[in-house]
Amino acid sequence: MGDDHGWEETGYNNHPFVKTPFLDEMAASGLRLDNFYAQPVCSPTRGNVLTGRHPNRYGIFTPGRSIRPQEITVAHLLRDVGYATGHFGKWHVGPVKQGSPTNPGAMGFEEWLSHDNFFEMDPVLSRNGGPPKPFYGESSEILIDELINYIEKKQQSDAPFFTVVWFGSPHEPYSGMETDLALYRDLPERYGDVTVSLTSNETGLRVKRPLRDVLMERYAEITAMDRSIGKLRNALKTLGLRDNTLLWYCGDNGIPRSGLRESQFRGQKGKLYENGIRVPGLIEWPSGIPKPQVSTVNAVTSDMLPTLCTLAGAKTPDVPLDGVDLVPLIKGTMKQRKSPIMFWSFRPQGEESAKPYIASELQEGTTPLVKQMRGLFTRNFKNYHHPEIRETDFLGARAILTDDYKLVIDGDEKSGAELFDLKQDIGETNNLAEAHPELVVQLSVQLRQWQESVMNSLMEQDYDRPKSQNQAPPQR
Repeated sequence: MGDDHGWEETGYNNHPFVKTPFLDEMAASGLRLDNFYAQPVCSPTRGNVLTGRHPNRYGIFTPGRSIRPQEITVAHLLRDVGYATGHFGKWHVGPVKQGSPTNPGAMGFEEWLSHDNFFEMDPVLSRNGGPPKPFYGESSEILIDELINYIEKKQQSDAPFFTVVWFGSPHEPYSGMETDLALYRDLPERYGDVTVSLTSNETGLRVKRPLRDVLMERYAEITAMDRSIGKLRNALKTLGLRDNTLLWYCGDNGIPRSGLRESQFRGQKGKLYENGIRVPGLIEWPSGIPKPQVSTVNAVTSDMLPTLCTLAGAKTPDVPLDGVDLVPLIKGTMKQRKSPIMFWSFRPQGEESAKPYIASELQEGTTPLVKQMRGLFTRNFKNYHHPEIRETDFLGARAILTDDYKLVIDGDEKSGAELFDLKQDIGETNNLAEAHPELVVQLSVQLRQWQESVMNSLMEQDYDRPKSQNQAPPQR
């Protein structure tokens, strides 16, 4: 998963500048998910991937929120049916240190080389919760080299493997290798007339720079990440594992303001319009997807858990899930999603008097990053017991996406209800709410009913259920 990698920033989606030859190869040979979605910001999407559940169900409302220790992850479920499990790169749902109840080990990963948040060139990473250590080089390549070593080790022990690689790229602040930067020296001069705010690699504080220089570095990071994905694909081929290894790539949210140029989409990272939530989505699996496919069925990061559980012979947990099994889509028999996808930017209130879910010392991060926040170059996390359900809890930007329409409520401040037909209006410029008031009511009711289910989960009602037992051995 790329960090802040938006839907348009790939060659196969016809970006005029970005070069992604290996993602393009995956798109040409596997399953291209053209309507693939994530949450509008990073920590919520990572919780979404791990649990198959909307992150508001367990308090990951915004970046820097930790997951709750009771959550059952896809790593738990696949590990229980015999898969080796490894995590590499950005974590961002709790500290990665030893003793953290929400580190990758506690969340089902047997081995990890991870960072509490994002990272740049020469990242400082923690191996299996140990003291952070610097690794020198391009960060995407470092992660893939470590992953290949892990896969080789597991192949020797004849263990099937489930691995998660969450890159630090192309999240700002941006940097790149000279060979990658050289690919983008000829970006149009007009971008030099626009100034954007982002983090300084030198001070860790905000700085204003010409968009042209920023895009050059951002695109260089994407190309380096793409090249690392190509290195992984080649390694799987060399090891004789490529045919029966499923490789799933996506972004974690849309393009941030610092990387935004002209776009056919509305919004940006953090918004529920398409530029905030639509991301690249690709599945390559030669033995399972022998012919290239392009799908416009709506899919989302919460679909990963139920899909992978089906393929691995693992039962899903007995808690409310928000994802659906995409195996029929992979097999080419799923033409519509039928169940809607929900989005909700929750507005936490009164947390200063709420009871912390995890002791503060266990929420302190250790892996440094470039960006300074509140005087720190590390990141701390938080999660709270929600005291009670209040009517004001149901506010905040929210959206429901069906096969035919998308309803956005308060997507911008006081924007009210907006209804879009994305098949005809991908830029979300034509609000159909007044023309279809009955549909607005119908979708609003569905959205509210789902919100009530989410609030019940936030109030910890799901944790009284027993963990599901897995039933089948892994397939190699």
